[in-house]
Order: sequence, then C-alpha cells, then structure tokens
Amino acid sequence: MNVRVLRTELRRSVAPWAGVAVLTTGLLFLLLVLGPGESTADWTVQWTPMALTVRGLLYYLWPVAVGLGALQGLRDPRSRVTELMATVPRPAWQRVAVPSAASAVTLTSAFLAIVATGGTWVLLGDTTYMPLGWLPIVLVAALALVAGTLFGMGVARALPSVLTPPLMAVGALVMTVLLQQFADEALPTGNAPNLLAQLVPGVALPREELLTLAPSVHLGQTVWFSGMLATGFALLAAASARARLLALAPVLGGAALALLILPVEPRDTYVIDKAAAELVCDGPVCVTEMHRDRLAALAPHGKEALRVLQEALGVDAPDVVREETALRGPMGKRELSDEAVLIDLDDPVIVRAEGEQLTRALVGQGLAPHCTERSSWINGIGLDEISQSVGAGWALGDFRLIDWAGHFDGPEHREAGEAAWGRLTALPPAEQRAWIGDTRTAALACDVRDARGVLTGEAF
Repeated sequence: MNVRVLRTELRRSVAPWAGVAVLTTGLLFLLLVLGPGESTADWTVQWTPMALTVRGLLYYLWPVAVGLGALQGLRDPRSRVTELMATVPRPAWQRVAVPSAASAVTLTSAFLAIVATGGTWVLLGDTTYMPLGWLPIVLVAALALVAGTLFGMGVARALPSVLTPPLMAVGALVMTVLLQQFADEALPTGNAPNLLAQLVPGVALPREELLTLAPSVHLGQTVWFSGMLATGFALLAAASARARLLALAPVLGGAALALLILPVEPRDTYVIDKAAAELVCDGPVCVTEMHRDRLAALAPHGKEALRVLQEALGVDAPDVVREETALRGPMGKRELSDEAVLIDLDDPVIVRAEGEQLTRALVGQGLAPHCTERSSWINGIGLDEISQSVGAGWALGDFRLIDWAGHFDGPEHREAGEAAWGRLTALPPAEQRAWIGDTRTAALACDVRDARGVLTGEAF
C-alpha cells in the first residue's frame, strides 16, 4: 500500500472525523457521564472493569462508526466518479484498500486512546494486580468498530443514497438498544435473549469486579465481526449485482458460526475470573489475588478479631476471615457461613475503618453478619449496624457505634443502638450470652423479624 496515498486519504476523507467523533464521544461518556467512583468495580480501580466499561461505551460509539462509515462510502457516488474508477486497470480491491485502511487506522487509534485514558487512571491507582485477560475485551471492541465502519461503507457503496448513512446509524442504534444488557442482577440481563445480545459489541457496565467475559464470547464475536468486516470490504470492491450478493456470504456465515460458538446463558457469558478470585492468605485471613495489596493492612486486625470472637463464642466462633467471592445482585442475599467472617471490600465500613475501628467492625461482622447490602434499612433503623455495634461492644467490653461511613449516624440510629446496649447490659451474664447467640443465629438465617425481636427485647 502506498503510504503517500494513505496520508492523502487521511487528510481529505471522512475517516479522521470518524476518529475524532469516536474519541470525543467516548471520553465525554467515560470522564463526565460515568466518572471516577469508589466501588471496587469502578473503571479507575482494576484493569478488567476498565476494559468492560470502555467496551460498554460501544452501545453508543458503534452506531456512530457505522453511520460515518456509510457517509465515507458515498464519496465516489456523490462525486460521480464510480464509472471512471471502474475503468482503472488496478483491481478493485486495491483501490478500496486505502480508504478502508484509513478508516481502520483512525478508529483503532481513537479507541485505543480511550483505553489508554482508562489505563492511566488504573496505573495511577493502588492496584498491583496486572492481568492479561482484559486485552481480548479491548481487541474485540476495536475489531467491532472497524467492522462496523467498513460494513457501513460497503452498504453505502451498494445503495448510494443520501438516506443510507442516517438509516445505517439509526439501524445500528436500534439494534444496540434492543439487545442491550444491564447489570441489574448478579449477572447482566436484558430484554433480548442472551445469545442475540452478544451480536452487538457493547457489554453491560461491570457491577462485580471479578466478572469477565468467557473465552467463547471472544471467539464467537471475533468470527461474527470478522465476517461483517469481510462483507463490508467485499461490497466496496463489488462491481456487479452478483458480486454484491456473494459479498453477503461472510457476514451470514459469520453470524451462523458465531451463534454456534457463543454461550446461550448469561452464567456462561459472564464468568468469574478464576485467577483474580484465587485466595491468598496470611494465616487465617484471606483476600482475593486481585486485592493482595490490601492483605498486609487487613491481616493483623483480622487475627485480633478472630481471637476476640474465640473468647466470646468458644467452639462456635468462626476460624477464618475471608473476602467473599460469590456473586449477588443489588439487595441480594449473601451466602453466609458460621465458620468464616465474610468481608466485602466494597463495604464502606470495612473500607474506611482503621486500627481498632477495623478490628471492631470485623468482630461485629462475625457476630451479626449482614445478609444484604449495607444500605438496607428496616423502618428507618439500620438493624445490621445496631446488631454489630451491640455485639462488638459486648465482646470488647465497651459500646461504640459502628458507623464510620456516615450512613447511619442520625439520632434515631444512635438512640436505638444505645437502647439495645442498655437492655443487654441489664441482663445477667448467661442471658447476655443467649442474647448474642440469638442475634447471630437470626443474622445468619437472614431473619429480619427475629433480629428485630432480639434488639428490642421482644424475644426475651
């Protein structure tokens, strides 16, 4: 390919503007609409969530690329040089290779610039986990952008109408909207069947940091978008109606083959990254490989919390502190265990507590683990926080409200905690132990009614 001709194409075609549109739109969404957050699944924290977030932008960037590609494909018909170009002795595929390469270069560069922006945020963060599994997520997305653009160019060349670019863009947008998936449950779901939803390049924004895409998804989508790219290029080079019909074979064949490769169920599409979820331990305190950097700060307080729980509960005490890796949707129940203190590193109490506060929070979690997200309230009172505060106060010998996140620091919450503490300390030692045992049993069973009865004294 002549580099001088490619430079001319980059200066005078629509291709650079397509790159600018994708880059500008992507950065606006990433930095202003989504923005940095505090969740462990935020795009600024880990590599895989960053890649999935950038990939999620393709729900909106891909229709832009398809529409601008169609606009680029109208250049020869609009300039009325189609017949003139057909008389050139060079093969048709050589003539269309340069504009195709120009579009591929600009779009790939724009998308990689968005990825580089996200990667810079991750590098500036605290993570030490450097997986390679995020690369296929990004590479398939770049392939999808290029394939969509060339497909738009090819269709516009085959159907040279001023209506083709807007119709292509709107059609691509309707397709992505109808097949869009949302992270409303433990696994992303949507209105369309999961198998069809994988035919669009966008993915649901990550809710769980340990989730990634299965290898079969990468393979199936690579086949599908490669077929789309081949059809777009073939339509650009086609000079007859028969050639245009034959050009549809790659996209149709790619779709059929992709549907045989892509997973049918969401649980097979979005899978736990086993390498990231592998536990690393310091004695009885374990976190995932992804959070290895937090183990040193957590381990001493976890060991002290287990010692306190052993003295308080005896043989019934949990013997490990472990980061949970089970998936759950918003307000979904946790898979609790009486043998382990399960911690969620998205829990603002655990994240913000330091020193003795962290030990107290872990003791409270061991005595009265919350079974849903910490934002769950019952009649305006955070029962989890009250139960944990009272339990930890009993085990440590002094009462302090566990609330370093500032979510439950209102007078109602504080008064309820102090009232429960007063009722507990007024009981004989044996009944105090029974109170704590009943609280823990109700919490492990996720029985809110029993938990309320214990805290208000109605259960005694």
